[in-house]
Amino acid sequence: MIRSVGLVVNLDKPRATEIAETLIECIRARGCEVVLDPKAAEAVRRPGLGAPLETFPGHVNVVFILGGDGTFLGFARRFAPFGLPLLGFNLGHLGFLSEAEPEDLDETVDRVVQGDFELEQRMMIEAEVWREGAESEHLLALNDITVGKGALGRMATLRVEVDDQYVDQYAGDGLIVSTPTGSTAYSLSCGGPIVAPQAEVILLTPICPHTLSTRPMIVPADRRIRIEARANHRDLGLSADGQVSVRLRPGDDIVVRKSLHYTTLIKWRERQFFDVLRQKLRGAEAP
Repeated sequence: MIRSVGLVVNLDKPRATEIAETLIECIRARGCEVVLDPKAAEAVRRPGLGAPLETFPGHVNVVFILGGDGTFLGFARRFAPFGLPLLGFNLGHLGFLSEAEPEDLDETVDRVVQGDFELEQRMMIEAEVWREGAESEHLLALNDITVGKGALGRMATLRVEVDDQYVDQYAGDGLIVSTPTGSTAYSLSCGGPIVAPQAEVILLTPICPHTLSTRPMIVPADRRIRIEARANHRDLGLSADGQVSVRLRPGDDIVVRKSLHYTTLIKWRERQFFDVLRQKLRGAEAP
């Protein structure tokens, strides 16, 4: 039973404060407690409802996220280790990860409180950076891990192994290692395939490869992917979901594998992936 709802808000989005205020009233009208992140609580002039994000796990039953896909990704990485179900309200552009729209606040809260939804587990991946024999960085991602170069005119050369078997050496702007959820994000814009989110696979999508024979690849999710960064410059970087970035050095080893953590999404039973796909990618053209 839903008794307490956590609410996080991207205050940079248009009308975010106004929508958050209305959503708070909708939730409280159903007899549920609302807990806000401190900045959102100040913005809606209800500091008494604010609590540190660290206290959400174990206190709230679900987390509502007001923002776009970028906002959702950030909180997915934060709350996934605790198994908290997440529901996104789309205040952004595409909103692939959002299940609700601002104009449907009452209906959405009713459905959540009544348990009229399904929980969907989305696979995540993690990356380790190994430098001089020691792990220097550890990143978690719902969409993708990207290894690439920064400056124009530079080239990244990446040697790739899957389960210690040599695959290829990619020369170009970099490589995207993506989950099925991330197949409709950066990977798609680089020519990668669309993969149903329930599949357990990992995508390897080259970014602007320097050879015509280089193509995207799909491997089983239980494989260990090792990438060795090779370049005659230091303008190499690693990013998780395009949000958390670290600087790489030539010779660094990046190990990417399926994470033990999953992102838990609240989904409507009647809203199917391929319907959403047509709507988001084709817009008014979708039949």
